[in-house]
Amino acid sequence: MSPLRLIFLGLAIWGAVHPMFFFGPWLMENGADLEKLVSEWKAGPATTGLYWDLVIAAVALTVWILAEVSVRRNWLALIAIPATFLIGVSCGLPLYLFLRAKPVR
Repeated sequence: MSPLRLIFLGLAIWGAVHPMFFFGPWLMENGADLEKLVSEWKAGPATTGLYWDLVIAAVALTVWILAEVSVRRNWLALIAIPATFLIGVSCGLPLYLFLRAKPVR
């Protein structure tokens, strides 16, 4: 495996694990209250801006994945879409780059 792919894989793992150090305690305290979570993401102008920044990035990444998968036929790369929306862009983007950087045969 190339060093670049290892970096992308490491970033995907980090992007999946590190945010959970913050979401985990919140989920333990509040449960799976999605409405409350979104309201906290929009608590002030800074967090609302970050919220929309990540939503737009997630949508752009999804469009890019769908466009490339339709051409490259790398169906496994579609797993980056649920990773993006269920974990975050910090996991979905490097995961997609890891899958995309696979040598072409």
